[in-house]
Amino acid sequence: MEIGVVGKPNVGKSTFFSAATLVDVDIANYPFTTIDANVGVTYAITGHPCKELGCKPDPQNYEYRSELAMIPIKMIDVAGLVPGAHEGKGLGNKFLDDLRMASALIHVVDATGKTDVEGNPTDHHDPVEDIEFLEREINFWVFGILKRGWDKFSKRIKLQHLKLAQAIADHLTGIGVDEEDVWEALHSVGLPDDPTKWSDEDIMTFVRELRRTNKPIIIAANKADAAADAQIERLVKKGKSRGYIVVPTSSAAELTLRKAAKAGFIDYIPGSGDFEILKSMSPKQEKALELIRERVLERFGSTGVQNVINRATFELLKLIPVYPVEDEHKLTDGFGNVLPHVHLLPEGSTPRDLAFKVHTDLGRTFLYAVNAKTHRRVGDDYRLEFNDVIKIVATAK
Repeated sequence: MEIGVVGKPNVGKSTFFSAATLVDVDIANYPFTTIDANVGVTYAITGHPCKELGCKPDPQNYEYRSELAMIPIKMIDVAGLVPGAHEGKGLGNKFLDDLRMASALIHVVDATGKTDVEGNPTDHHDPVEDIEFLEREINFWVFGILKRGWDKFSKRIKLQHLKLAQAIADHLTGIGVDEEDVWEALHSVGLPDDPTKWSDEDIMTFVRELRRTNKPIIIAANKADAAADAQIERLVKKGKSRGYIVVPTSSAAELTLRKAAKAGFIDYIPGSGDFEILKSMSPKQEKALELIRERVLERFGSTGVQNVINRATFELLKLIPVYPVEDEHKLTDGFGNVLPHVHLLPEGSTPRDLAFKVHTDLGRTFLYAVNAKTHRRVGDDYRLEFNDVIKIVATAK
């Protein structure tokens, strides 16, 4: 899974990425600081089942800290987007190409309104317009891909009696679209089954719905500590009216806290509402941290960066963590490691889906599963729940 960090130039997009991943990137107060995509690893953080089960885990594919599971997720920070990107303006072609396989997008917006549409400093810009502009650019990008050769493509679907959802999914597989994405979009818009009857407006209607399914967006209202409460409230309200989650964010504050924690000056868990000073530092450093506590943590409850990542993972993408084990009593794998692995699966997944995630052969030979929390046998009709611990039983080869 991959999450893309997107937005206009100069809104703090690369700072957000660096704060989330601790990958050093070029950060400057001018447009197009980022040209080549930066790639790193961030973490979705949630409570660990050992808190409930009274165990001590031996994590292999995730990290564990203070009864929390830190689940790694690939993150990509791409070049800033400007109007007309779908036509190749700015670094538009590269921007959009870098986002082909992203499962979700974090749209970083300057909540202060002090960055214009091109990413230049200004005193008068409505950040609500940025939400609409990014949505529009991505819609036109997908529309352009689908519209190219549409007449010939739609006639082939009709003449060869192809399944509409599968045919469109195959056509758009290069941007990470699958048949389920297409089917959901088609079901929502209710267009004719015969694609040769679709108008350009019909295609755009379908594309808008497909984008919501395939490239869902969450808004990081960045530089929130420099914005008035009324500005934040308006941005949240307007975003919500368009179906977006909007989270007040200070990526600069998060980056400072993460670096201070890495250097051993403070104890800080991303997403926390406070930190603990561990060793002495210069008066200037200590004052900077206290200002973050006062102007960000006490005002918003956190810097918002981890909140955005968690909500993108668990709320926007509707993923749930599930822990496979071989011994449902000791909660261990075949080597005696306690809850060593976690997998993120879509809500509604079954034990067989988990089996395929662990290994293809395990999925093919799946018989049933055991819920380690209840010690009950469950079949393929069972829907996995958040933080389930599951033993897979399969036939012998």
